[in-house]
Amino acid sequence: MFLTISTTGSPERPATDLGFLLHKHPGKAQAFSTSHGTAHVFYPEASERRCTAALLLEVDPVALVRRGKGKGRGGAPDAALARYVNDRPYAASSLLSVAMAAVFGSALNGVCRAMPDRAGEALPLRIEVPALPAQGGTELVRKLFGPLGWTRVEAVAVPLDERFPQWGDSRYVRLVLEGEMRLAHALRQLYVLLPVLDDAKHYWVAPDEVDKLLRAGEGWLAEHPEQQLIAGRYLSRRRGLTRQAMERLELVRLAESDDLEVESVDNAVDETTDTEERPVPLAERRREAILTALRTAGANRVLDLGCGQGQLTQALLKDPRFTEIVGLDVSMRALTVAARRLKLDRLGERQSSRLALWQGSLTYTDKRLAGYDAAVLSEVIEHLDLERLPALEYAVFGAARPGTVLVTTPNAEYNVRWETLPAGHVRHADHRFEWTRAEFGEWARAVAGRHGYEVDFVPVGPDDPEVGPPTQMAVFTLDAAGTTAGRTPGGTGDRTTGKTKEAKAA
Repeated sequence: MFLTISTTGSPERPATDLGFLLHKHPGKAQAFSTSHGTAHVFYPEASERRCTAALLLEVDPVALVRRGKGKGRGGAPDAALARYVNDRPYAASSLLSVAMAAVFGSALNGVCRAMPDRAGEALPLRIEVPALPAQGGTELVRKLFGPLGWTRVEAVAVPLDERFPQWGDSRYVRLVLEGEMRLAHALRQLYVLLPVLDDAKHYWVAPDEVDKLLRAGEGWLAEHPEQQLIAGRYLSRRRGLTRQAMERLELVRLAESDDLEVESVDNAVDETTDTEERPVPLAERRREAILTALRTAGANRVLDLGCGQGQLTQALLKDPRFTEIVGLDVSMRALTVAARRLKLDRLGERQSSRLALWQGSLTYTDKRLAGYDAAVLSEVIEHLDLERLPALEYAVFGAARPGTVLVTTPNAEYNVRWETLPAGHVRHADHRFEWTRAEFGEWARAVAGRHGYEVDFVPVGPDDPEVGPPTQMAVFTLDAAGTTAGRTPGGTGDRTTGKTKEAKAA
């Protein structure tokens, strides 16, 4: 199997810089041992105007038979005579991808100590693969490479026999890619998409293949329109691994859209401690206050927005009056912990039909969230930057518009009662702010006024006469008919409405 990479240059920036980027000298022909044969690297042409590097993988058919036994392990897609008669020595496949990683590993990672600036630049590249098996034909080749920034994607079907055109085309194509691109990006795309097009791998796909896929797909796979097909084929259609890859890709997409690091988005789970607030009785009181408010509102279909590790979701599931429960969080780690806590894989059919865990961001509108009776944001808003609150406000109150919205958040005034909390500190390292009762009330009333809700305020925990309760809860009720909704339990809270008296009179 054969692959060529060509580039052009000038006297100031000679094309032979390709040798530095690939870490292979243009003046030498080199050979490298691989698990299934020998990889040869040589340069058919090398001048300052044009340079071409060729990778020829000479597959040892005996090693192929010894190391693999048919589809997925010997790499041959046909079972009957695959051990003895197959296309593996000639057609580009996962064998070539592995050889690329072994021979051009530094280039694939974008590393070049001799020319670091050149490694970060886009080069005029031309890549040719004379024989590429394509399960899906030329159309699929264009779908996979077309969105990646190449100015030319040429996929020409190879006929079964040129002497007999009536036999039609084979499953092989001749691939030519041209465009301005970083060499590392081009190699990573080939590393992933060659086995995807072949739809077969010569080795067992283990869980670490998900990490390989995400590393090679960095910068292009998260936004690729065919990412589901790519992940599924690359991971040999192993559903669990494919689902894991798609979830992590979604997290990457959400992080990139906000120009954040993935780790800063996926921060709902503390690696060393349970993030449930201490002392535990307060957390229990908070959940009980939420459940009481939901029961009073007559809610049956409930959203737990920012569900974290699933403590509230678990409490909702125990009450049969809640017929549909959705836990939503941006963090896949948190959802994984929640799934374990809820024993999702062991729930009976009746219970599992009531519950769903979704990944999503509360700062983006989500059509899935519309039509629910109630939504809960329990200890969520303080984890967002203040400038992101308007986006959350619109996504929940403007787009989803549940009949009841419950929002709980720490009362900053009560922090002086926490003996172990240093003065001026917030309760959790990830809290971006903590509001006083007045600040929370001002925000809640403004939200209610903008979106047609009325709002009550309910204390949660011991209501200190000087600093108030440790947790404050706002109960928003949609005033669709222009009538005043009934009071929520805990009548010590004051009721306000987002509407002015003049507006009500009108």
